[in-house]
Amino acid sequence: MLLTKVRYFIHLAYDGTRYHGWQIQPNGESVEGTIERCLTTLLREPIDIVGAGRTDAGVHSRHMVAHFDFPQNVTAEAIAEGTAAGECTAAETIDCKQLAYRLNRMLPPDIAIYRIEPVADDMHARFSATSRTYHYYIVTQRTPFNRQYAWLTHFDLDFPLMNEAAKIIMEYKDFACFCKSHTDVKTTLCDVTEAQWIQTSPTEWYFRIKANRFLRNMVRAVVGTLVEVGRHRMTLDEFRQVIEGKKRTKAGESMPGNALFLEDVGY
Repeated sequence: MLLTKVRYFIHLAYDGTRYHGWQIQPNGESVEGTIERCLTTLLREPIDIVGAGRTDAGVHSRHMVAHFDFPQNVTAEAIAEGTAAGECTAAETIDCKQLAYRLNRMLPPDIAIYRIEPVADDMHARFSATSRTYHYYIVTQRTPFNRQYAWLTHFDLDFPLMNEAAKIIMEYKDFACFCKSHTDVKTTLCDVTEAQWIQTSPTEWYFRIKANRFLRNMVRAVVGTLVEVGRHRMTLDEFRQVIEGKKRTKAGESMPGNALFLEDVGY
């Protein structure tokens, strides 16, 4: 019987602390590679997954989406054999709940699978996504409970002024000044629809930014430049000039990755 391919979306989260980013690396552990190995073992087929984005080393995600294709349409005997073995095989349908359960048991505790679901053949985890939302967390007081997931600032930051600068971001489309140098991006245009600092306690803030796409290292560079504004080392006019100048060297430094979360992917 001829096999066809069915596409599945995986909805997941991960703590990126010990990984060299999402994408498979030649000399380091990656989130993508870890999931692929486990899926290949469970499904007994070489599995390649495609993520909605590529988070950098140490960056976390509360909701990442990835897809994989799996051959379908084999005999009922193969289905029964796969069930008896406690593993999935090429079948009429994958038991998505069972696969998610077994995948969570096999994966390390810093990766969690929320659900797996079949999708239309033309759905693509990366190219079908209409939005990505990131949060960057800043604390103004030392605490032992979020040291891995927030940046502790030793400066008095003017958050109202930083929010004024954040509004300026949404007036522009070209963010070459926030793109990591020497990358192979074809365009530096992004449609940013949200950019604001939100206070959650007297000592805790996060920067929320949403766009259709992001450039390599973009969010961390945006936050680093906003911090320059918050320290009164850059005026609002100068912030605007940085964006219009399109030179990475004029923007602020790239902030540490441990405080950055891919918060959501929209379709």
